[in-house]
Amino acid sequence: MAGARRFRGLGKGRATRRALSRGGTGAAGRLNRALGAWEGVRITPMFGRWGYFAGERLFACFPLARKEADLWIRLAPGDQRRALREPGVRPHRRFARRGWIELELVDEADVARALRWLRRAHSADLPVGDED
Repeated sequence: MAGARRFRGLGKGRATRRALSRGGTGAAGRLNRALGAWEGVRITPMFGRWGYFAGERLFACFPLARKEADLWIRLAPGDQRRALREPGVRPHRRFARRGWIELELVDEADVARALRWLRRAHSADLPVGDED
């Protein structure tokens, strides 16, 4: 067809990065395998991070890049206060008032501790958006 235009988004797309196709590597891979087994959890890459959803509610994110290790978790206010008393847990730099915390996942013990807080975040009854 003469004059037919090729639309953006059609044709051969970009190849999926190997880390994405394997479900992550390192701490991200361990988190993805653990959380992927939980009922109702959906894991999707978004904006350079793995997004962990309970239904439509984002409850945590972890970087796709292996060199980064800051896990973000959204907790209920009481759980957030308890988490912040633990060493290595800090308020999220921008969303602390919305219940978000940050912690670094350096070794296997950090992943085990993070799973404890992720379990609480997953089961928390928090609003879907950031309207709180």
